Amino acid sequence: MSAQAAATAPAEPVAGRLSFLDRFLAVWILLAMAAGLGLGHLVPGLGDALAKVTVTGVSLPIALGLLVMMYPVLAKVRYDRLETVTRDRRLLVPSLVLNWVVGPALMFALAWIFLPDLPEYRTGLIIVGLARCIAMVIIWNDLACGNREAAAVLVALNSVFQVLAFSLLGWFYLSVLPGWLGLEQTALDVSVWEIARSVLIFLGIPLLAGFLTRRLGEKAKGRTWYETELIPRIGPFALYGLLFTIVVLFALQGDAITSQPLDVARIALPLLVYFAVMWAGSMAAGRAVGLDYPKAATLAFTAAGNNFELAIAVAIATFGATSGQALAGVVGPLIEVPVLIGLVYVALGARRFFPQTAPVARPAVSPESSAHV
Repeated sequence: MSAQAAATAPAEPVAGRLSFLDRFLAVWILLAMAAGLGLGHLVPGLGDALAKVTVTGVSLPIALGLLVMMYPVLAKVRYDRLETVTRDRRLLVPSLVLNWVVGPALMFALAWIFLPDLPEYRTGLIIVGLARCIAMVIIWNDLACGNREAAAVLVALNSVFQVLAFSLLGWFYLSVLPGWLGLEQTALDVSVWEIARSVLIFLGIPLLAGFLTRRLGEKAKGRTWYETELIPRIGPFALYGLLFTIVVLFALQGDAITSQPLDVARIALPLLVYFAVMWAGSMAAGRAVGLDYPKAATLAFTAAGNNFELAIAVAIATFGATSGQALAGVVGPLIEVPVLIGLVYVALGARRFFPQTAPVARPAVSPESSAHV
């Protein structure tokens, strides 16, 4: 097919471009939640058993699940392309501002607006707002025909910056800023270093493992083999890790979920508003600074997506696996998946509002390698 024909050909339906696992991800998450709730009722002492062996305050099964889910997607990042995006200030500067200034501030405001009487859930949402995208967003960006290389580099940049800045931002938004505004401050029983240690373990370890896997794999057999052979093999383990973690978390959170369904709905509402505002605002910002559609879509999805794995890990390590803060993080993936799939369709429909550029040949999406998280 010629480049012109490819540019004018109708877009393949989004669902058709997803693998079987990805296409029904919302179903798997619902089943994992149900399985966790069932285990919680059938095994009353499960929580005590899981708490016997911990890693930085997190039960070992949950810790392993978190690490397994984050490693494959970080192995997909092309770390050698960082310099390419750092030269594009029209993309880099808005991305940094949206991710590290606007996003956390917006979630802070929404948490206080929607959950003023539920401090645990409010704190959990604020933590979610601080955990910027690191991997899941690559799938949404690819389905929306965004710039793949820019997305990979922005994800890598967010990963590094998150290790350095997450604990400081957590201290600011949970303690300092509420104090300035005369709001209730969150009492943390852990130091900033303890939060940073959790971030370093649950983000730093898989980040280093992903970097070394790509570096050594490409050196041994080349990039083509790495991305067409190795990545499809390890990619699905991200989903397995996510589902396993959700099962364990919901087993611990069963009573809170079944006894307080309205609280779960209240957690979901500010998340819906957050995704809509961040995504639409980022697309508008990209159009305003003159980005073409692929880069504007990349800007929007990397700004709207959140790293719920990290948020869950920090909430568990800081407040406990059965805390309201952890529950707020657990609700996140269930809301993000259908919302961002819907925004993929919106993005494809918005292409006509952006400057047209010459079509660039790009390989088709590989369903087998598209397992995300």
